[in-house]
Amino acid sequence: MPDAATDWPDQIYALLKEHDIRQVALVPDAGHSRLIKRCLADNDMKVATLTTEEEGIAMLFGAWLGGEKGVLLMQSSGVGNCINMLSVPISHRTPCPMIVTMRGDYGEFNPFQVPMGNATQTVLEAMGTLVKRADAPEDVAPTVNATLRLAFNTYRPTATLIGQRVIGAKTFGK
Repeated sequence: MPDAATDWPDQIYALLKEHDIRQVALVPDAGHSRLIKRCLADNDMKVATLTTEEEGIAMLFGAWLGGEKGVLLMQSSGVGNCINMLSVPISHRTPCPMIVTMRGDYGEFNPFQVPMGNATQTVLEAMGTLVKRADAPEDVAPTVNATLRLAFNTYRPTATLIGQRVIGAKTFGK
């Protein structure tokens, strides 16, 4: 029987397939590594590795205009790079689902991750993004499903924040 504590990346991948996600924008992130590998191995998905997270907002806008659905995978530290660009899906009423692995919260070792980790949800909501949070492995799939449904049913940016209690806190040397 699948274990939510270890299988949540595979559950997210299954949801991306279920929701017909064809484009995946990402900045490489250890928290998303298993999901990224699944997406890269899927010939039906176009995966774009970005140089900065706000490029993903533009990519999802273009995907939607071209008739395809996309998702942006990033770490919470990259949310700060997206703030101004979030005006695009708000102004044009286009879906922009984001799946964000958190840094700077539970058990963080790096003090430079803490400010954005603490501000991520507030900043996204201030820009009009509907935000849900998963802090237990069994909550990840239903929360991501809700995020995808909200994005494509309401034509707006949405985000799932996956807490460090799920992905694990990094330490020096790892």
